[in-house]
Amino acid sequence: MTRAADRAEAERLFAHFRAEGAVPVDADILLPAGTLLDLYGEDIRARAYVTHDPLEGEMMLRPDFTVPVVQKHMAHGAEPARYTYMGEVFRAQEHRGERAREYLQVGYEVFARDNPPDADAEVFALFANLLAPLSLKAATGDLGILMAAVAGLTTSERRKAALMRHIWRPRRFRALLDRFGGRTPVAPTRRALLAALAANPAEDLIAAAGPAIGLREPEEITARAVALAQDAEVPPISAGEVAILDDLLDLRGNCTGALAHLRDIMVDMPAITPAVDRFAARLEALARRGVDVAALDFEASHGRTTLEYYDGFVFSFYAEARPDLAPVASGGRYDALTRVLGQGRSIPAVGGVIRPGLVAQLTEGRA
Repeated sequence: MTRAADRAEAERLFAHFRAEGAVPVDADILLPAGTLLDLYGEDIRARAYVTHDPLEGEMMLRPDFTVPVVQKHMAHGAEPARYTYMGEVFRAQEHRGERAREYLQVGYEVFARDNPPDADAEVFALFANLLAPLSLKAATGDLGILMAAVAGLTTSERRKAALMRHIWRPRRFRALLDRFGGRTPVAPTRRALLAALAANPAEDLIAAAGPAIGLREPEEITARAVALAQDAEVPPISAGEVAILDDLLDLRGNCTGALAHLRDIMVDMPAITPAVDRFAARLEALARRGVDVAALDFEASHGRTTLEYYDGFVFSFYAEARPDLAPVASGGRYDALTRVLGQGRSIPAVGGVIRPGLVAQLTEGRA
């Protein structure tokens, strides 16, 4: 009966999104692994089921719908566009527990160039209204503000790129920021390598090390060694800029209070001004749609442990009394993903997903 109830709830949500003007779209259950690996790197293997097809090569059971929906839109879609979908997704779990490895997902995506903050508000308000009977807690964030702060740092492009790449890996990001800011001492092995590179060309050190072991070519090893030597010459990120990033990473509260605090940070880091202005415009759009932004939670780090394509507004809805449950719904903005999959073309895009199984469980008291 549980599966029937979950499917019935999925159909209800799917019908509601279609009534909002969204076009239904299908996606294959087996997706080429290469695209997902190019987007997320090898880390995606820990969260997805990977198989091998004799003709197609590595394939993954669908971890979500966003990537195939974006691919279809960039290939054939008109503008603006709204899409909806329904089906199973598959997520590998590192430990045995209650988290499902296969579950239904129903989603709603908006591709529109005009007024992205209003599109953000449209998706969030639609989800909030649909889920209102469950009295869920809403959490919001904006990864675009953190990205703007990283881009505005006074340091090398290589260091900024490294920090940007690890925004979705909070521990690695923290370790890099501490190292680039001079907070952690250089490890003895790195210090010895840098000393050797200062005294000898990288090519000579590689040749003296003996036969190559592993998959990396000597040219790759040389390039990495040279990059390490060059990075060692870069001055530390200033204490003031590190403090600003720390302030952003720790920022949490209601949206109106967060906006006021961000306006203060802008004085010392003007690079975040456009992102903060978009945040302010989004709050105005949310208020016009009846959302009480003074009571809406904001956390600048929210969304940093999700799939790595969100680059702006992020949100989730969760059962506050059940911290053991996954978010009932989540979503956000992913403009950069459309640029990557559009092969040079791009369009602002935002969307979200609901887990109808959790909606059904909470509605029926099964959770």
